Formats: sequence, C-alpha cells, structure tokens
Amino acid sequence: MWTFIDASPTIGDEAIEAGSYDLGALLVRIEHAIKSHGATRVALDSLGAVFSQFSDAASVRRELLRVAAQLKQIGVTSVLTAERVHEYGEIARYGVEEFVADNVIVLRNVLEEEKRRRTIKVLKFRGTDHQKGQYPFTILRDEGIIVIPLSAIELRQRSSNVRITSGNLDLDAMCGGGFYRDSIILVSGATGTGKTLMTTEFMAGGAKAGERCLLLAFEESREQLFRNAIGWGADFEQMEKDGKLKVTCVYPEVQSLEDHLIAIKSVMEEFKPARVAIDSLSALERVSGIKGFREFVIALTSFIKHAEVAGVFTATTPTLTGGASVTESHISTLTDSIILLRYVEMYGEMRRGITVLKMRGSRHDKEIREFTIDGSGMHIGKPFRNLTGILADNPQTIAAAEIDRLDGMFRGE
Repeated sequence: MWTFIDASPTIGDEAIEAGSYDLGALLVRIEHAIKSHGATRVALDSLGAVFSQFSDAASVRRELLRVAAQLKQIGVTSVLTAERVHEYGEIARYGVEEFVADNVIVLRNVLEEEKRRRTIKVLKFRGTDHQKGQYPFTILRDEGIIVIPLSAIELRQRSSNVRITSGNLDLDAMCGGGFYRDSIILVSGATGTGKTLMTTEFMAGGAKAGERCLLLAFEESREQLFRNAIGWGADFEQMEKDGKLKVTCVYPEVQSLEDHLIAIKSVMEEFKPARVAIDSLSALERVSGIKGFREFVIALTSFIKHAEVAGVFTATTPTLTGGASVTESHISTLTDSIILLRYVEMYGEMRRGITVLKMRGSRHDKEIREFTIDGSGMHIGKPFRNLTGILADNPQTIAAAEIDRLDGMFRGE
C-alpha cells in the first residue's frame, strides 16, 4: 500500500523567507503517516524542492541533519532524492547530504557525442562491499529501472567441443570442421562482400540441423532479407513456419543501446535459440559513443556465451579494400573466431577473397581463398597464389618462378 503526502507549493504562491524556520511540522506529518499505515519505507522527493527556496545554507544543513536523524529514530528505511547542479560536479549541493546518508547513489544523464546516456554509480554503501564504477541503465515502461552491471559479469561460461556447421561446407573445412557450439564469430568486410549471405547460410544451416535460429537485422527490412535469402536458395518463410527461425528488424536509432540489449535478451529468453546472428554491429555504433558501444558489446557477448549459444556478428569495414573499423577494435578480442571478407582487384576486375584470421582452440586454414556468389550461395575456391599484400590493401602480383621458389622453401627443398 502506498501513502502520498503532498507538500508541494501551490502554483502561483511565492515563498517569503522571514526569520528562522524549521521542518518540525513536516516531520510530524511524516511520522503520523508512518505510524498510521505501518510503513517501513519512506521516500522524500525531493530535498532540493524543499530547501532551494531558502538562502541560509547553515539552516539548510541543520534541517537536513534533523530530517535524517528523525527518520533513523523512527526506524524506517528512507530514500531521499536531491538534484545536483552539474553532472560531474560536487556530490552534495548543500555540503552535507552525502555525510548524513548511509548510502549514496549517483544517477547521471550525460551528453556524449550528441547522444544521451544514463549511468548509475554506488558512491557509498556503509557496512558492506559493493560494485565500484559507473554502469549504464535504462528505464522501461512497466519494468522501471534496469541496470546493466558490467562488473558482475564473470568469465565462468563453459566451453564446448561440439562443432556446428556454418552452413557452408567449404567454410567448415577452412575452420577445421565448423564453428564451436558456444563461440562468437565476427565476420568483417566491406559493403557487398557477402556478410549478409554468410548470416543467411548460418541460419539455414541451423534450421536444417533442427535448431532454432534468431536473426537480428539493423540495416535491412524483413521483406528485403526474405527476398535475398530466396535468391541464395534459402526459404526463410518456410523456416519461420516450421518454428526454426525468428527475424527481428529495427533501425538502431529507434532506442538506446541499453534498450536494444534488454530487447535482445528478452527475445532470446522467449525464443530460446541455438544460434544468433546480428547484422550488423556497425549499424549500432551510430546510436552511442565509443565507451557506451564497448560496454554494450561486452554485455551482449557475455550474455550469448553464458547462454551457450553460437553467435555470428557482422561488421562493415570503412573502405572497399578493408581497413579496421571501430566495431572490430572493440569486439575482436572478445570473439572466438574472425573471418575476413575482402575485395581483391586483379587485372581491372574486382574479385572476392575470404580468410579465417582467428579460430580459438582449433587449427584452421590460413590461406586467402577466392570465392564467388551465385543463386545457390557462396562457393569458396582456390587460394590466391600469385598475389601478396591483400590484407594490407597493397596487392602485388608475384611471378610464377618466385611462387615455385617460395613453395620449395616451405617444403624444405
């Protein structure tokens, strides 16, 4: 049961300060309400509204101490709210609030790179240990405040030796037999290199194996994804009818990264997929600053790995021939596998190349192979034997005699 005491001033009334004053009358009203309703919790919102009308700082500090002492004497748990002048300025507006309280929690709504971001920090918590640092939170309708406690994330997830297919047999062979069941795979490449195709084959491979698959798209509409999948030989509509696929499409700008994270967790807990694909992480960079994006990636990868779900994330490189993106710099160390897709210019023609840059816990193909795309998907061919410097964005042709010499060196001839 809730009881409200409305002590707010009437609109239009002016506060006239004359002589000394105290909050004795207000405290009597509060104590009477507590005893009448058997309350065990009290919230005063806010101290700033009570004291901002008065100029005598000494009187304000005295009355603050009196309020805190009276509430402790009554024996209730009290929450007192107060406004601050600056986000990163002094904690106490009147120089005493943080000292009379047993616990101090600081909420901020900081503007970072033209984007607002809510954070929470437990500055003080008497009598017990608490998580240090500043953490993001969001406010959702019907759910209230939801904190994302990054410091509580632990590296205790289990590791599986079970392999699953990527949806492409040639890519499985390059990865030493497929992806691990609970791994995070980053697919990086320029626009048009085949990243969405790889997520499509990943989803189709899971559905064919009887697994539930979740596709989260942030750049293409549902209709566009379904049309493209048909063009590559995958029937997303039938997969949905069979209960093996769920597709969620939304623009990143619709909500904050914290809201996106909560939404992803919610749909995963409801649908319980064995595979998750996010296309693309780079699109989510637009709605957050660098720090907020990195914290989002950490929380997302941790949740997926603890759920023992295989995840494929795509990232778009800044140039057609490659280059490191902001996304890669924040997620590359958190992923188990990295697959690079690159355009390769040869004799005035643009071709596509693929390589497995990283594969934790497994041997993998280290060559850069050419691949093509047609109506049945991706076809991985032979390695580029007469080119060097592809990943360095400086491809150079090597003479056949030089290739034979290098091959002989590797064979020890």
